Amino acid sequence: MADRSQEDHAIPVDKQTGHRKKIVAATVLLSAAVVWIFWFENRKRGFDWPLFVATVGGLDWRWLGLSVVWSYTTYVVRALRWAVLIEPLRPHPRFWRLVSATVIGYSAVTALGRPAEMVRPYLIANNEHLPFSSQLAAWVVERIYDVLIALAVFGFALSQVAGSGAELGMALTWALRVGGIVIGVAAAWCLGLLLAMKYRSEQIRRWTMRALRFLSAHHFQRAERLVAGFVDGIRCTKSQSATLRLIGYTVAEWCLIAACYASVLKAFGSAAPLSPIGILVLMGFVSFGSLIQLPAVGGGAQVTAVLVLTEIFGTPLEAATGVGLVLWAVSFAAILPVGVALALHEGLTWARLQEAERGSVA
Repeated sequence: MADRSQEDHAIPVDKQTGHRKKIVAATVLLSAAVVWIFWFENRKRGFDWPLFVATVGGLDWRWLGLSVVWSYTTYVVRALRWAVLIEPLRPHPRFWRLVSATVIGYSAVTALGRPAEMVRPYLIANNEHLPFSSQLAAWVVERIYDVLIALAVFGFALSQVAGSGAELGMALTWALRVGGIVIGVAAAWCLGLLLAMKYRSEQIRRWTMRALRFLSAHHFQRAERLVAGFVDGIRCTKSQSATLRLIGYTVAEWCLIAACYASVLKAFGSAAPLSPIGILVLMGFVSFGSLIQLPAVGGGAQVTAVLVLTEIFGTPLEAATGVGLVLWAVSFAAILPVGVALALHEGLTWARLQEAERGSVA
């Protein structure tokens, strides 16, 4: 059973090269954005480092501590949601192990970048003795729910900015121009995929296996196990009760994220005052910027936060930079010490986490 949950993590050289190229490309894009923000803004009026230090140093630590509490609670809600996802295969999973795998998985994303998303399903598959492909399917379903909520928040953000009459820079003007198209296409694709999983999973399995008949007997049998495990992993989509609980947990997760943002901004006080609608606008843009998550340094979330705060809300660059860094620290980096401690408690090594991360690009 353990062999089935760790299905072949060998990596061809060309896959490794492709993965490195993606990291390099993302680094170049983020570097260009950072240069645009800091170099050109600095040339226009200068970056006031003493003001930046004073702004960050004047944080209200009570609100900052509360933001960390909200951030930590999101991982518990995510574990509850995953329990619903695997309910058809494990009606009574070990909840503490789900929480532990969730925290370790998100810590791996912070340390290793987005490819480490596979660490979480890898650990849960091993902990619950389930095929890895079934947990990969659970991850796909979870991502679809998160993307749909993120699209809704992003769409709200675009509508608020478009109707505000604010004068925007080139980067955000482009985002507004293509944002509507992206939302429409992505939402239609996600909903279509959910409906296909709910009503056509068996047909898709049969079509897939017919298309793979050219494989040798050994590889065909292995592909059949993988596809069967994936179909098992999406069985939760067929239950009305499970669907309602998945929606409820996803909404709860995003409410906690909004509370986290609100607490961080409260910690900055008058340096970065935003209304509740303004917080949702910031969340909407940053949720998509966070898709570019470079190992150890983050990237997209900080840059997007600075762009939105300076160009839409007129926040001084120094305060916007502080907010971007603190938001990233609370939303991503704060869980890292807990994740490392849990990984050590579980007896996990850095090499084993990298093995799971590499399996995602194999």
